Amino acid sequence: MVPTESESKLAAGDIAPDFDLEGTDGETYSLESFADAEALLLVFTCNHCPYAKAKFDLLNGLAVEYDDVAVVGINPNDAEEYPEDSFETMREYVADGNIDYDAYLRDERQDVAREYGAVCTPDPFLFERRGSQYDADGRATASGGEDAEFQLVYHGRLDDALNPDDEPTQFHIREAIESVLADETVDLEWQPSRGCSIKWSDE
Repeated sequence: MVPTESESKLAAGDIAPDFDLEGTDGETYSLESFADAEALLLVFTCNHCPYAKAKFDLLNGLAVEYDDVAVVGINPNDAEEYPEDSFETMREYVADGNIDYDAYLRDERQDVAREYGAVCTPDPFLFERRGSQYDADGRATASGGEDAEFQLVYHGRLDDALNPDDEPTQFHIREAIESVLADETVDLEWQPSRGCSIKWSDE
């Protein structure tokens, strides 16, 4: 297996492209579904890749730890060639507790992965909510939520453990999230994530 490093079509400050994707809970999700979150962590990931599996616990922990951050996994892999990445198996991973994100979505047509420029699993994108009106608790109002936009503030590795068996010593994504929640600029070098290449259906 040759690891692939992430690269993106999106740059700092770009607005997240919208999507409509089915989640393992049977609901359909778009960016508006997460309009109450102060930050949105989208991670293109999958079930079978050892690099992706090595980050399950970290992402599960972030989803529990940060109430104001939506942690969303998107699986774009070709399930015909890689059956472990089927929608049914995604549901099994969630039911078994292996994956416990705020949402786990299926990018069946792979359009979303292409629009974001994702190339590997995991490939994380952290966005900060912009353009909403907020109530006293920091929640987007109904009208503000509809107009909310998510602006890219970090695209890079989750931590410094580049191989599945490595132990991390620095959690880049946690530092980035803390900066967003403190209303500070994310001052991190965007070092590429490393993982298995996305399994495109036309390759």
